[in-house]
Amino acid sequence: MAQYAKPLARLIDSLSTLPGIGGKSAQRLAFHILSMEEQEVKALADALLYAKENMRYCSCCGNLTDQDPCAICSDPARDPSVICVVEGPRDVAAMERIREYKGLYHVLHGVISPVDGIGPEDINLHSLLVRLQKNDVTEVILATNPSIEGEATAMYIARLLKPAGIKTSRIAHGLPVGGDLEYADEVTLSKSLENRREL
Repeated sequence: MAQYAKPLARLIDSLSTLPGIGGKSAQRLAFHILSMEEQEVKALADALLYAKENMRYCSCCGNLTDQDPCAICSDPARDPSVICVVEGPRDVAAMERIREYKGLYHVLHGVISPVDGIGPEDINLHSLLVRLQKNDVTEVILATNPSIEGEATAMYIARLLKPAGIKTSRIAHGLPVGGDLEYADEVTLSKSLENRREL
């Protein structure tokens, strides 16, 4: 970043460390921030610090929260007998958007990936097993992503839970609403066929 003054170069470097932000995007963001009113920049900086200082992981489910336990875990209207296992906090937000699921969650904070050196002990799996022993859970819904690692993690958890006699289900995968068969890949088509239901 020799073509930029040190403060600007530092800002661009910092922004480019964010996921999905490459060099060009970091430059655009940096120039935009510099064009903002000082009050707006201070509000942005304060929001970043406030979020970092006040957000933590729920001691029950592992979701990001500003209170412990989180609002979902402490909601008496939720069904504590059903736990939906997801990879990360963004997956909880996605499930909540549909407004149909009324159970609780468990956030793994990753997936098993031997290639990357991530084993079962490296994700938030032990606390799930402790939760299942302490609580009267009747179903665990495995909602990991349909990637190789997500599938492997779901299968691993399902095998762990089988001896406990807890109903274990996997979210269905297949064609998106509005999708065309001709553009679907083989794995998606295969899953669509496998997860078909009677009408």
